[in-house]
Amino acid sequence: MSTTTPLPDSTSDSTRTEPSHQAMEQAAEWYALLRSGEATDDDHARWQSWLEHNADHRLAWQYVETISRSFEPIRATPDPRQTADGLWAANKRVLQRRKILTGIVVLTGTGLFGWATWRHTSLPGIVLAQMADYRTATGELREVVMPDGTHVWLNTDTALNEAYHAGLRRLRLITGEILIDTATDPQRPFVVDTPQGRLQALGTRFTVRVESDKTFLGVYQGSVEITPAAGTPSLIQAGQQTRFTTDASTAVEPADGAREAWSRGVLVAWDMSLGDVVKELRRYRNGYLGIAPEVAGLRVFGSFPLRDTDDTLTMLASALPIHIQRTLPWWVSIEARADADQSH
Repeated sequence: MSTTTPLPDSTSDSTRTEPSHQAMEQAAEWYALLRSGEATDDDHARWQSWLEHNADHRLAWQYVETISRSFEPIRATPDPRQTADGLWAANKRVLQRRKILTGIVVLTGTGLFGWATWRHTSLPGIVLAQMADYRTATGELREVVMPDGTHVWLNTDTALNEAYHAGLRRLRLITGEILIDTATDPQRPFVVDTPQGRLQALGTRFTVRVESDKTFLGVYQGSVEITPAAGTPSLIQAGQQTRFTTDASTAVEPADGAREAWSRGVLVAWDMSLGDVVKELRRYRNGYLGIAPEVAGLRVFGSFPLRDTDDTLTMLASALPIHIQRTLPWWVSIEARADADQSH
């Protein structure tokens, strides 16, 4: 097995927060071999030596095990490394099922970095998302029409609550991203609450996205007033975008109209790095999607489907000097093509 060459132990368990791409790929290949039923005693000994060699290997193995446990039905296959059409189809069927344990959603295959974020999410936050009035699964896009005629599009992995009253129309975005086209109702203001504060729409089409400790706002029509939880209000006009924390807003920038293309199931990449494209695709995929550092800076132009990210990967591989490596059905990596000249 070519990926078992030990790496220098340059990082301790206490300082390493994210495994290297090389360690992740090695861990996935070891996992596939050990689960195949073909591993010898010597293979097990070499795996143990690899695991103990440095902290990066141990952390990578932890990630692989955690993600793979969510795909137990597929792990039972005689050869979990195969990527035949039948196995891939079985994988897609498994991804469509939700698993519930003691009333709380279990991650059935979020991406590596989604899992890392989930680890640090409070239990109340997880429960709130699971019990929301409207929610989408990973890779799901949904349009909802509110009682007043307002249209709301929910992006992947989004949770939203509605609270309409006689004097106020209120949405609470718990997690994820929404695109809103507000209906006119002069008697009732329309507001969106996020963990960082409140947004009040003024005849508006706009997007709101919860990003860790910030809220992103992009305004395409009308205007939106931002009131951070502990800050002063500010007005964002059509054609502008910004982010805000609980204390203040960041600098206002020109709005990127391509950001709302997701509501049509499309990712628009205009001179995006391949690394940024992958970061966005991870939000729509179950399992792990990795990228080798040497190809992360490649520039991408085009429109790509979000409802079938495997098609997007095929399109990228046909246009760029990369190949798609599927070590496990739920473990996919973008690597440099062997015959490619990375200097261009």
